[in-house]
Amino acid sequence: MSREELLSPAEEPDDLPDEPGLRPRTLSEFVGQAELKSHLSVMLEAASQRREAADHMLFAGPPGLGKTTLANIIAAEMSANIQVTSGPALERAGDLASILSRLEDGDVLFIDEIHRLPRAVEEVLYPAMEDFRIDVVLGKGPAARSIPLDLARFTLVGATTRTGLITGPLRDRFGLLTRLDYYEVDDLQSIAMRAAGIFGVDIDPQGAHEIARRSRGTPRIANRLLRQVRDYALVHRDGRISAAVADEGLAFFGVDELGLDKASRAVLEALCLRFNGGPLGLSTLAIAVSEPTETVEDVYEPFLIQQGLLMRTPRGRVATPQAYRHLGLTPPVAEPDPQAELFDQAP
Repeated sequence: MSREELLSPAEEPDDLPDEPGLRPRTLSEFVGQAELKSHLSVMLEAASQRREAADHMLFAGPPGLGKTTLANIIAAEMSANIQVTSGPALERAGDLASILSRLEDGDVLFIDEIHRLPRAVEEVLYPAMEDFRIDVVLGKGPAARSIPLDLARFTLVGATTRTGLITGPLRDRFGLLTRLDYYEVDDLQSIAMRAAGIFGVDIDPQGAHEIARRSRGTPRIANRLLRQVRDYALVHRDGRISAAVADEGLAFFGVDELGLDKASRAVLEALCLRFNGGPLGLSTLAIAVSEPTETVEDVYEPFLIQQGLLMRTPRGRVATPQAYRHLGLTPPVAEPDPQAELFDQAP
């Protein structure tokens, strides 16, 4: 079954490279995630020595950190084929059964956004993962009968951005559960330098460092910013990317010193300028920036919280003093809490 048959356009993973060869093919080429790489190296080498399929693996973490890339690397390291699909694309149990029945010994099945699997499909996975067997139901009603179908021994690699939505029975069937961390600036600089070589871009280490430090710890963003700066350098400069050219190009495309883009700054500006810093409910904030609540909560807020610009409180979202300073504003003076004064008084 081809990749196009397994993925609908709406569900195709969005971290596919724009240029051939941009995605690393081996663990040695993969930059960052040192602890995870060491774990994978041992597991894959042991599986190769036993001449068995590797254990099932679950990768969790924000988008753009390399979960799909690692699935392809696992298949390449095991000299196996990989079948790619996603949770929402598997609407019926028969969809998954069709894919499983076509797998060969050692193949890798990658399910992106596995937390979005329908419950009926997920239950088909249980015996497939543990016993490499599925039950095919023939007929309907009283005449229906179940026929066990043996499967080839395969490796399931699941990827999720919402670990908490994965059910316990499914999570417990994975041999390796790991979370990908955000990347250090040095690792992102190496990634940007490698991508520049593939793109044929003339870039110096200082230019790559400038791009890396504004990439929010995410390789996908680093590659996107590199392409934007490349275009700026070709049109407005001599095509070479230095630190100064990178700074100009990123400013031209609306990426500030912290790596915030226009949409992320709009969240802070709405909170600070229109709602006095909060607290503000998520729905109101989403309406203020004309974005769905899921986008604000899952895309913009995590990085703002990590940078200490935004807080989630029981009463709503609150801008921190750092948010005001980042926007060039003076933080408001906190008003005294009357109830706190009551407790401060001596008995």
